[in-house]
Amino acid sequence: MKNYGTVLCVGELLIDFFCTDVDVNLVDGQHFSKQAGGAPANVSAAIAKLGGKASFLGKVGDDPFGKFLKQTLDQERVDTSMLLFEQGTPTTLAFVSLQGNGERDFVFNRGADRLVTPEDLDKEQIKQASIVHFGSATALLNDPFKQTYLDLMDEAKENGQFISFDPNYRGDLWKGREEEFISLSKEGIQKADFVKLSEDELKIVSGESDRKSALDILHGWGAKTIAVTLGKEGTLISTGATRTLIDSIKVKSIDSTGAGDAFIGAVLFQISGLEQPKEFAQDFEQLQKFVTLANRVGAIVCTKVGAIAALPTLEEVERFASQADSTIEV
Repeated sequence: MKNYGTVLCVGELLIDFFCTDVDVNLVDGQHFSKQAGGAPANVSAAIAKLGGKASFLGKVGDDPFGKFLKQTLDQERVDTSMLLFEQGTPTTLAFVSLQGNGERDFVFNRGADRLVTPEDLDKEQIKQASIVHFGSATALLNDPFKQTYLDLMDEAKENGQFISFDPNYRGDLWKGREEEFISLSKEGIQKADFVKLSEDELKIVSGESDRKSALDILHGWGAKTIAVTLGKEGTLISTGATRTLIDSIKVKSIDSTGAGDAFIGAVLFQISGLEQPKEFAQDFEQLQKFVTLANRVGAIVCTKVGAIAALPTLEEVERFASQADSTIEV
């Protein structure tokens, strides 16, 4: 049986309230569904569901929502020993409704997730992780978490840990601060062994619409391996010297929420099974296999509702693959 190293996911854990009324804004919406959210939390759950070892570092309020979020991760067998409860500050909440024109009506009530400080961290426990994933949509918005987050990246690099970075751009949150987002993303990319972006994020961060030129810019900053998710078109992977497009998996999509987080969770799950994670991209054929499996995991998530509820086990992914007359090696 393969021995998997621990993947530590750093960032926000929050409540998403999705308006279940059809084609209304938040003024008129009456009915909401409560879901556990937060990109790095979704990644940690994806890793654990596949059979890997995942831990989560972040902060929630000492309130019913925070307790619900801890319970959710515990049920997925994510290590929550570094999940902190903040007294006197509520858990972060997001309210979202989808209107008929495809636009989102979005209200974000920032709470405890922003308050992670260096004093909150167990540095020795953090060092035990073989991989540290920085994929927060909110951590870079404000101090104190912003500086704590950037310092953690530096420390992970000094410790020789494998660093994964997903800029996770949210236009609603960075309105009017796009240049700051680009600058901070560049810092993360410079330190990362693996970078995952959407096509829109690749354009925003690089300032280039041409994919080849954009990838060249990111590799010039220091990015080692890059995966760009292109939706139905597939996933573009690049190590600088070698690039290829891995086809997407055709499914009837019901809800794509969390598919990108599930993808990166699946990639990191596989990397965590290697004796030398930092050398994973030296075998480009292996990298293609890793991304093929991750595409399958993302596709499965799109066929179900809910980011964490939709996550598959490795056995489910294997069944899914066998139906497509292909095999998975992990």
